Amino acid sequence: MANLPQKAPPQSSEAIKAVAIYEIVKGIGALIGAALLWHWHDNLQLWVDHVATRWQRDFGELLAPQVASVVEIAQKANQDWSLFLLLIFFYASLRFLEAYGLWQDKIWAYWFSVLGYGIFIPVELYYLLTSPFDWVKLGIFMLNAVIVIVVYRNMKQKGLL
Repeated sequence: MANLPQKAPPQSSEAIKAVAIYEIVKGIGALIGAALLWHWHDNLQLWVDHVATRWQRDFGELLAPQVASVVEIAQKANQDWSLFLLLIFFYASLRFLEAYGLWQDKIWAYWFSVLGYGIFIPVELYYLLTSPFDWVKLGIFMLNAVIVIVVYRNMKQKGLL
């Protein structure tokens, strides 16, 4: 009996691998942020006030809404650390799971990714249109739109749609 050539296992494209790396970076960033907040949670209000004041002194109004949002999140997290840490670990786990699935070319990861990013595009577009212009919001919207397009195109190429 002749040996038939074996198919190579499916591999994800370079663009999908870039999305997977982005997911890993988001997961690591969430864990680092949680660790830093945990380390400083006893003096969180003092630390947050110091950082916000220093930011305003050094950068003025640059990213002021984002800094205010981070301050608000940190203050809310300080009220219930166990819930906050549980949510951060859950979020990071989802990011790592999605990265693994995309890297390994798993069908479920493509669906998870395109739906996970796609669901926020209308919300981001709404905020872009109804609130004052913000480069960060525009950048996030564009990045998420690019990710949806990349994953969608790969899904079409693989016959998943």
